[in-house]
Amino acid sequence: MTATAARPGPTGAGGRAERFANPVLLAFLLVAAADLAGLLTGAETVHLVAKPLLMPLLAGYAALRGAPRLLVAALLFGWGGDVFLLAENDLAFLVGMGSFAVGHVCYLTLFGRGEGRGRAPAPLATGIGYAVVLVVFLVLIWPDLPADLRIPLTGYSLLLTAMAWRAGVFGPYAAAGGALFLLSDALIATGIAEWPQAPAPDFWVMLTYIAAQALLTLGVLTQHKPGR
Repeated sequence: MTATAARPGPTGAGGRAERFANPVLLAFLLVAAADLAGLLTGAETVHLVAKPLLMPLLAGYAALRGAPRLLVAALLFGWGGDVFLLAENDLAFLVGMGSFAVGHVCYLTLFGRGEGRGRAPAPLATGIGYAVVLVVFLVLIWPDLPADLRIPLTGYSLLLTAMAWRAGVFGPYAAAGGALFLLSDALIATGIAEWPQAPAPDFWVMLTYIAAQALLTLGVLTQHKPGR
């Protein structure tokens, strides 16, 4: 049997699965819109219901599109972080941050495999730029962070910055997603440090986070070839 014959076509199992992908994507977009609208209008119950549904729907869409397992795992660890951060206490925050950190490790592993399969490495100049931004941000925010969160947040920030830089391996969509993820978590950090916030700060955090995960998913799906 040839490789062409072995690959599922539009009428095979892969084709049948992909037919469900667009409805799942639509559900993700509707839930995202509801979540953001709830944050803008102060409907906390809507946010509490919608937020935990976001990443499972996006992960389901990615899986139906034949995404790498590491992408699906990264999204599901993001879901874990989403759920724990709803509790709004220090322990839940640290556990949620840890879940996100494991998701970033999944992303980094995926991006490393991308380089190993002939994709161009992430530009060194971009990495230096990210490093400079991270150092400046940490120096500015360090005095205003709670003492017990300084070291965990610094370690997490290093991991997240590395992920944002390496995301460019999968093209401009993924690169933009990595940058937005970094921005979203920077907004969370400024809130913890009690810096002045824009109106409806939770809306901006979720908007940049949802866009980040969606763009990372799009970037990987655009360039990933199932079965390779």
